[in-house]
Amino acid sequence: MPFKYERIDKNNAALLIIDHQEGLYQLARDTTPVNFKSSILAHAALGKIFNLPTVMTTSAETGPNGPLPKEVIEMHPNAPLIQRHGEVDAWDNADFRAAVEATGKKQLIIAGITTDVCTSFLALSLVEAGYTVYANSDASGTFDVKTAQDANDRMRAAGVHVLSMFAVALELMRDWRNTPGTKELMPFFDTYLPEYGILARAHDAAMANGTPSGL
Repeated sequence: MPFKYERIDKNNAALLIIDHQEGLYQLARDTTPVNFKSSILAHAALGKIFNLPTVMTTSAETGPNGPLPKEVIEMHPNAPLIQRHGEVDAWDNADFRAAVEATGKKQLIIAGITTDVCTSFLALSLVEAGYTVYANSDASGTFDVKTAQDANDRMRAAGVHVLSMFAVALELMRDWRNTPGTKELMPFFDTYLPEYGILARAHDAAMANGTPSGL
């Protein structure tokens, strides 16, 4: 069968925030704490920038898992926040399932802690339910690199798209001339992907009134 490239469509996508809880944060040891915090906040910010319907969920929030970061909640004050009290796979929770179905979207961008459980279990269930799933690997974390790789391999084998935050953002945008486009995404990258944000600053510094400065 010929390959069909199904790009993320900002008009048919929703964002899911899965167990990005303050108590679980310490379990993500396949990346650095600074990078992971930035990636969690970037994942939530993508929903705001692209006006994506967003659904959040936590597991045993009143116990050691703790709440979602306040920055995430403040970005999506009106988004449903489903507090689960036992279900490991969020799809097994009827309220969460209803909230996702209520978005009316068929492409779902997801990330969570841990990659091998909270992200993977949900991703596999969503594929089975007929959704196209895009797993933001930067914003999912787990105990070590091997566990993350095994989880990503499992998701890929089921048809889940596993990609970086940078790829998610640019596939949503598609063209720098779009809206959201350069004006909205450059500040986003400057905050959450400084490697690219500083590159853009360097370009600006080399320009004067729209023409090369000669540097």
